[in-house]
Amino acid sequence: MLDPKWLRENTDVVRDAAKRKRMQPELVDDFIEKDQAYRIVLQQVEDLRAELKTSSALLGAMTAAEREPALAAQREKKLSLKELETAEQDLRVVVQDIAMRLPMPPADDVPDGKDDSENVEISTYSTPTQFDFDPQSHYALAEKLGILDIKRGVKISGSRNYLLLGDLARLERAVLNYAIDHMLAREFQLVSVPTLVNRACMEGTGYFPGGEEQAYLAERDDLALIGTSEVPLTSIHSGEVLDVSELPLRRVALSPCYRREAGTYGKDTKGLYRVHQFWKVEQVVLGPNDKDWSLAEHKRMLGHATDLMQALELPYRVVNVCTGDLGQGQVQKFDIETWMPSRGNYGETHSASRFHDFQTRRLNLRYKSGNDKPQFCHSLNNTVIASPRVLIALLENHQNADGTVNIPQVLQPYMGGQQTIS
Repeated sequence: MLDPKWLRENTDVVRDAAKRKRMQPELVDDFIEKDQAYRIVLQQVEDLRAELKTSSALLGAMTAAEREPALAAQREKKLSLKELETAEQDLRVVVQDIAMRLPMPPADDVPDGKDDSENVEISTYSTPTQFDFDPQSHYALAEKLGILDIKRGVKISGSRNYLLLGDLARLERAVLNYAIDHMLAREFQLVSVPTLVNRACMEGTGYFPGGEEQAYLAERDDLALIGTSEVPLTSIHSGEVLDVSELPLRRVALSPCYRREAGTYGKDTKGLYRVHQFWKVEQVVLGPNDKDWSLAEHKRMLGHATDLMQALELPYRVVNVCTGDLGQGQVQKFDIETWMPSRGNYGETHSASRFHDFQTRRLNLRYKSGNDKPQFCHSLNNTVIASPRVLIALLENHQNADGTVNIPQVLQPYMGGQQTIS
């Protein structure tokens, strides 16, 4: 959420951000109109409260004859105050709702574009894998090896569900455990987080309002299943004022994640690329309200993920995500896209985002130094690894002509020394 004072002074900047992010620029004018009306009513409420307080103090010095009309006037003012307070509360809700839908302006070096097809490549690692045989897709390969069963996964839970069996389930756990150790070695704190969270967490991190159709909701309890552990990790200190000495907070979590994939009917229907349930190791950092620090930390977090992908011996590229593919609160996002032979292209496996104070303002998450005025923290997050999407790349890039799959050296200790899946 944007600072209301800053927003009033920079409407053109926010209106332009909404246009560039393919959102609703007209919401800026709605906000200004409703916010002005709200502040007028708020001032009326405060003035009338002051009048009532002053006139009440004078009642004791009045004669009986003077007091009766004064009390009648007091009653009328109290009725007017009640009406104004109701109007003020209603307008506050409207203003808050509009403010929750306004976008964070993108960084200056974010490229303009309509969608992910216009993201800009900024670096690559290795070259797309070349084979001297006809490579198989991950699902054909895994089904022949008896380690993937999509048909029975669908039978149990519907479309976009799956079963990993034997060595593929072991490979998934190996990747996830390696990713956790990779981050612990970089001094991140491991946290076990809830996967059902309340609406305040979803709103605070920017997933609600607007993303309800992508979430699995437990309506009876007004809870939502998380689509990423970013949500609980970022929300841990909501409503708190941290001491500056506690920053930066660097945390990592492994959690199951759930997404409805609404609006993707007919897309990526084969295999493991687009599924409803998956595992993810996520890194989240909370730091000072400093744009230069935020940018440096963003690149640092991206490096944790690219180092891991290099250790897994997977070709990838990093793209600077264009404005039309940025989320509402993201100042900038870098995606890692990994080479997937069956797609003949790179597929997104990681997203690294910085938000400045967009999330923390919504969460009322601040810090202070000594007697200084509290400031809102900056928040960032990045995927460390997500499965089963990474399994696509591992199976397809490390396959052999005989249908076996080589296990990357760094994962072999997590697989009891096993070198191949056969």
